[in-house]
Amino acid sequence: MAGVRLLPIDTASYRPHALHGPDRIWLETNCYVDVWIEVLHGFGLEPLAALPFTVDQDFEGDHFTFFKFPLEDLRALFGLTVQELAIYDTVEAHAEVQLRRGRMPLVEVDSFYLPDTRGVAYRQAHVKSTVGINHLDVEARRMGYFHNAGYHAVEGEDFDGVFHRLPAQQGRPDVLFPYVEFVKRDAPPLQDRALRDASLALLKEHLARRPAGAFARFRADFPRHLETLAARPMAYFHLYAFNMLRQLGANFELMGSYLGWLKGQGESGLDETAAACLQVAEGAKALQFQLARAVSRKKFGDFSESLDNIERGHELVLGGLDRRYG
Repeated sequence: MAGVRLLPIDTASYRPHALHGPDRIWLETNCYVDVWIEVLHGFGLEPLAALPFTVDQDFEGDHFTFFKFPLEDLRALFGLTVQELAIYDTVEAHAEVQLRRGRMPLVEVDSFYLPDTRGVAYRQAHVKSTVGINHLDVEARRMGYFHNAGYHAVEGEDFDGVFHRLPAQQGRPDVLFPYVEFVKRDAPPLQDRALRDASLALLKEHLARRPAGAFARFRADFPRHLETLAARPMAYFHLYAFNMLRQLGANFELMGSYLGWLKGQGESGLDETAAACLQVAEGAKALQFQLARAVSRKKFGDFSESLDNIERGHELVLGGLDRRYG
């Protein structure tokens, strides 16, 4: 394979992490978490160990926290340092330099040119998203990249679009350099018991500073959300659902998976809390479907039962974790 490549993988043989398996309630979470799940998996590391941050989620007033792996957690667990990459030449030129040095570039690109978003954004909508570049062949106009729930390839005109090489994109003073990070593997990753102990220490740290009453505050604000949804088209609902219900549900599904990993590491007594995580994840998905029907029909009913179910699960999860690890 020509060009420069970091990890010896290809699109035909790559298998995503189980967190992106077909049995997930929320197959995708958000672009940054999803790409990191697969980058860690590609590096041979266990992303499940780095999920204590999921207890931090808050209701931010207009969305549930767009949750991300904290960079300090990745450094503590896996010896990874993430820094901003200064861009003053072409992005692909900088990416080549970092790949040759054994570092993976993480680049914000336009999903309009990413074939793996077919049916959602590809050639339909301009949506920024983060990809992890693993293979780059500028001469052949081909890139292998981590994105969403797997590992993919882009080539030809799509490659040109990603890197602003199309005639319509060139020479435009109003096009900013994208935000780019790069991943340095500075220290050996923790393993086995040391990894479990460090992960539990992070869980306690995150619990100590988690916000209180996040879902209760969302619920108090929910009648205003319904008024807005009633006045807006379905396109607005999809944006609302991504930033509210998917972020809530996917976060708690990841939290449940984390508790399952802890159980596999010898921690007992977590089954009830893990089940409550799934209660929130499934409840958020059910509420999303209910709201979609309501917006489509412009007929809004009583959502109290669904909200009660999610709130009970939310309180069971965080109360149980507080009692045990807080």
